[in-house]
Amino acid sequence: MSMAANLAITVVALLHLYFLALEMFLWDKPLGMKTFRLTPEKARETKVLAANQGLYNGFLAAGLLWGLWLGPAGFEIKLFFLGCVLVAGLFGAATVNRRILFVQGLPAALGIALLGLA
Repeated sequence: MSMAANLAITVVALLHLYFLALEMFLWDKPLGMKTFRLTPEKARETKVLAANQGLYNGFLAAGLLWGLWLGPAGFEIKLFFLGCVLVAGLFGAATVNRRILFVQGLPAALGIALLGLA
């Protein structure tokens, strides 16, 4: 079960690195605008805010990768960062778009469940 937990955590970390790239570098590019359903004007107006948000997603990924790197000693770190991701997913689903619950919250919840079973 530990391997399944680590795989789920790796997926969550990779998702957050992808979110970092979308928000920091691709926000006003075709892929970013399509992903977030932005007009060119809105993308231009919100680019700096999105880059800041992307940086935070990078911190979440770094924390999860740090926990993985520590192995069994990183249990609490993995749990903490998965919890942060889950809260962010719940908040995003409640305030922005319900899809965030499935893209961000559900993978984190799965990671927490598998980590608990490991």
